[in-house]
Amino acid sequence: MRILLLTHAFNSLTQRLFVVLQQDGHELSIEFDINDETTQEAIDLFQPDLIVAPYLKRPIPDSIWQHHICLIVHPGIVGDRGPSSLDWAILNAETSWGVTVLQANAEMDAGDIWAVVEFPMRTASKASLYRHEVSTAAVQAVQQAVVNFCTAGFQATALTQHALAARGQLRASMQQAVRQIDWQHDDTATVLRKINSGDGFPGVKDRLFGRDVFLYDAQEAFGMHGTAGEVIARSGLSLCRASKDGAVWIGHVKDKAHHHPFKLPATVLFATESQALHDVPGLDGYQEISYEQGGGVGYLYFPFYNGAMSSKQCQDLLAAYLEATQQDTRVIVLMGGTDFWSNGIHLNMIEAAKSPADESWANINAMDDLSEAIIRTTSHIVVSAMQGNAGAGGVFLARAADQVWAYKQVILNPHYKDMGNLYGSEYWTYLLPKYCGKEHAERITQARLPMGVSEAMDLGLLNAVIDGEKSYFVDAVKEKATALAQQTNIHSLLQQKTMQRERDEAVKSLANYRAEELQRMKNNFYGFDPSYHVARYNFVYKVCKSRTPLTLAGHRSRQALDLSRRAA
Repeated sequence: MRILLLTHAFNSLTQRLFVVLQQDGHELSIEFDINDETTQEAIDLFQPDLIVAPYLKRPIPDSIWQHHICLIVHPGIVGDRGPSSLDWAILNAETSWGVTVLQANAEMDAGDIWAVVEFPMRTASKASLYRHEVSTAAVQAVQQAVVNFCTAGFQATALTQHALAARGQLRASMQQAVRQIDWQHDDTATVLRKINSGDGFPGVKDRLFGRDVFLYDAQEAFGMHGTAGEVIARSGLSLCRASKDGAVWIGHVKDKAHHHPFKLPATVLFATESQALHDVPGLDGYQEISYEQGGGVGYLYFPFYNGAMSSKQCQDLLAAYLEATQQDTRVIVLMGGTDFWSNGIHLNMIEAAKSPADESWANINAMDDLSEAIIRTTSHIVVSAMQGNAGAGGVFLARAADQVWAYKQVILNPHYKDMGNLYGSEYWTYLLPKYCGKEHAERITQARLPMGVSEAMDLGLLNAVIDGEKSYFVDAVKEKATALAQQTNIHSLLQQKTMQRERDEAVKSLANYRAEELQRMKNNFYGFDPSYHVARYNFVYKVCKSRTPLTLAGHRSRQALDLSRRAA
């Protein structure tokens, strides 16, 4: 069946649906919802059997839904309506929530219901819930809706038939006044709910050091107390602010009046003000990197916000990794974070630097240092365990390990080219041919499309997929890693690894791979082609696309090919 995904952007949910529906055997194409004329043109070109809208910021025009079945993916339970569904669910401390697939009609979120999937709510940020519970439920609901669409005689249920039993209700768009924190009277749990409800977008408006800002990335500051509302400490990139009964760490802040009006780490945006604060070490403060071990295995966690890794974060992680290699273990597992494993270099920090080109250079070199340390490790078997998505250099950083294990729902974006034809490094020119083969290496880097774990396994990017519920992922990894460490032939495996590294180095040194990659990267950063800097600016400032990339809009690719053939 031909399915058109009509979406505001190619976000995490849209990517999941794209991968899963293709695996189900459907023909997919994507169109960004730019304007009515563009959408109609996409429909005329692709002639879809069904239109699915996973992420929109405006209603589908009458001229389209009146002539085509258009299914809206709404992140709310039956009866819930409005653009701030998940925000209200978090703020109201709902214990369960859901996703409803409904048919577009004249009234927003009031169409006939095609499928519903509910899930238990987790105490987490809106962005995290959206990436996991909402996306999983949405995929299940859309798959059911597609089955229903193909079932002769199926009739969607009118919302009015659910009206009496439905818990959901029409809610207005959540305003900042609702999220506003009363630092004198709100307890820590309330502060966290408010910040979590706006995490990702739009943030929670507040004042810090006399400036109007938006707060993101909050977690409880255990054991910290102070005068309510006061900023009482710093830890790494975060600031600690006291609540009525405790305190919270605030990791990221946005000041729209600043010359860099985008999200930045709190201590970066308030570099001068934070210097006078008490510095709490990572073990007691805001933990970006942590380590634990057991059963002959060391586990290194690095839940960096949005998966971005700045120069400093790469350096800190490298130090922690080198320390892990000195422990009495035989396996090291790189756990990443719950939401992301890694998305590569930190574009926001680069954009905020005095010289973005220089910081780009420093950041990619720091990533390379970390990759090289992993590749050169012969004292341990190294495993990358992906419980969250990975993109760009983060995918190749993971492949630097001996084995890569991923949760079944992980999505990978192993390419750089959408960032202004960035060439990329992290020793991918060594790692991809080694683990995937030359033909697959070219396919991986040129495709510019997300892939699921099945395709990644086939291509050699992954060694194992971990099934089951997401909540059991860490336990499953620990069981698998412990068994690996306790293998009777572990010493033989390490000897083989050492000899293979020596053979690879004799054929072509890592230094040569790095030099060749970085020469291409230097051209991206300092050359005459500004496309990387333009693409980075557009990404950081969230400049809306003026058209759908041809890599996504297959219907437009075919149109462009037809035109070129006619011209020839």
